[in-house]
Amino acid sequence: MKKSKYALLLNFILVIIVFTACKTKEKENSSNLDNSKEWKVDFLDNFDSFNSDNWQDQRIWVNNETHCYVPDNEFGTREVSEGSLKLKVVNVGDKRPCDNFDKYGKQHPETQYVAGRITSKNKKEFIKGKWTARLKLHSNGESSMFPAWWLLGAQNNEPPVQEADENICWPMTGSGEIDIFEHHGDHQKNHFTTGAIKSLGTCDKGDWWTLRKGFDTLLNEYHEYSVEWEEKDLVYRVDQKEIYRNKEIGDAYPEKMFAILNFAKITDTPMDGEWVMEVDWVKHEYRK
Repeated sequence: MKKSKYALLLNFILVIIVFTACKTKEKENSSNLDNSKEWKVDFLDNFDSFNSDNWQDQRIWVNNETHCYVPDNEFGTREVSEGSLKLKVVNVGDKRPCDNFDKYGKQHPETQYVAGRITSKNKKEFIKGKWTARLKLHSNGESSMFPAWWLLGAQNNEPPVQEADENICWPMTGSGEIDIFEHHGDHQKNHFTTGAIKSLGTCDKGDWWTLRKGFDTLLNEYHEYSVEWEEKDLVYRVDQKEIYRNKEIGDAYPEKMFAILNFAKITDTPMDGEWVMEVDWVKHEYRK
């Protein structure tokens, strides 16, 4: 009987040891799972200067925009100063020739408005993850304003075309579009839209509205605007707070994507002086 008691005690101790070891392993696995969900930064530009390893000017005529995109900070249209990027639309006073072309080869007519547009195409391109920009406008909204922060698939066939595989038309897979922040001043002050463009399965055919939604915000104050891939969803946030979600379409954008920042003038409404979108920083993150 005495020997039996010792055997029972020994078995009890072994059970405790095994149970403790299992709980410890479970905790470690849980910790590893949590760590796997942490975001790690693989691209950050604080705009201490204009870094040509990250960005290039993009000169293209789209959406019947009434300005001309110019390079190399002409007329101060993409000024980098005091730790931020300022993209501008500027009224230069007199009409001047414009060397922007649309995707069909038509040249933009003369215009008195010039603007800045930069892209990370063939510089910084990433598959999924999370893109964020901290930005503000120097106005709460005026007629014809059309500033934007958005993503485009890396095989897009619009200028600049610099690689052999850049041969896919918008908005097909490889050339998909996700708009993180877009403000149309003709519609509403202190308001922006966010969401994906739904491909209708053929070149130049996209549904702009089904997957988008509008939100109010103070445009002339800094906010962080982001999109992230969360499993199969696209999640949109302002200042890290979720505001909108495209459910079950994250996998519709499997390609590398590059970022675009631009300030456009979208209608013929006159404007004087300059409009400014100021960008404090841009970053991309991935799951550890």
